[in-house]
Amino acid sequence: MSGGVDSSVAAALLRDEGHEVVGCTLRLWGGESDTGCCSAADVDDARRVAQVLGVDHHVFDLSDHFEEEVVSPYVAAHAAGSTPNPCVACNRSIKFGALLARAARLGFDAVATGHHARVVGGAAGPQLRRGADRDKDQSYVLGFLSRGQLERVVLPVGELTKPHVRTLALARGLRTARKPDSQDVCFVPRHGRAAFLTARTRLTTGRVVDRATGAALGAVDAVELVTVGQRRGIPSGRDGAARVVVDVDVPAATVTVDRRDAARTGRIALDGATLSWTGAPLRPRARVQVQTSAHGAPVDAVLHHAGVTAELVLDRPSRPVASGQLAVLYDPDDADRVVGAATVARRAPAA
Repeated sequence: MSGGVDSSVAAALLRDEGHEVVGCTLRLWGGESDTGCCSAADVDDARRVAQVLGVDHHVFDLSDHFEEEVVSPYVAAHAAGSTPNPCVACNRSIKFGALLARAARLGFDAVATGHHARVVGGAAGPQLRRGADRDKDQSYVLGFLSRGQLERVVLPVGELTKPHVRTLALARGLRTARKPDSQDVCFVPRHGRAAFLTARTRLTTGRVVDRATGAALGAVDAVELVTVGQRRGIPSGRDGAARVVVDVDVPAATVTVDRRDAARTGRIALDGATLSWTGAPLRPRARVQVQTSAHGAPVDAVLHHAGVTAELVLDRPSRPVASGQLAVLYDPDDADRVVGAATVARRAPAA
């Protein structure tokens, strides 16, 4: 129970169905931000909702694990010129990693969350599918879940729209019914990413270079804060046209840019070691739909993979994707079904 409306209603629905429900809130971060889904106020909201529902409530302190598995890798990725997704890392390592393992040790059958996605039974085992509310679908951030994990995960609000969730919360008198959704990285102060990283790593001034001409176009205050695909804050080319970041090279203190049309790519390199499957692995050269951001449009592609090498060949060129992001694979014949995921790897810019 994160202290939000979705997990509150998830607990209520399971209680109403007759399950033995115990509320659990994770204390993950108590640093200078203390916002988002990790704040003291959220812990109190979860506790009060549990009181209204008449279920026990516990708080687990996993802050050390959070620092090791989420915060430190977040800083290290920026220092290396990648763009991490800390919410994906938290889901993988904390909510569906450490918490799921602890729940098993304590004798619980399953862990339920308020994610807007669905776990549906099938002949070959459980399937991870998009949530019924496509505007709130969170299957992307759960794309790494394995079949074994899916067998022990319950997602009660996945069949509901967000307005319906709020209606159910209001009808039950839950204090979270009108609470806004959390939008920020919980451990980074709002608009404070630069300050947060400055306190933990060295930031480097860098030059901006045009890929097509090699011309120097200007500078950026911190190469580590620039991401592939970025347009904001990037100087235009000498032709006056806007430029898009296509590569970030921290050791060389260089950001490479190109025209928006030329920046589009037909290939996405993946870290094959991170390639995971929600069910049976796909064969090499299988067709998939790939989504590279939480609310991005899926793109048809062919997946090539062998050992630690993996690559997506897109049917049509798409915007460049930053290394460190998650590429989630969906079944092209059943676009709601997640089949696997992998982390995007760094690809050297074309000469």
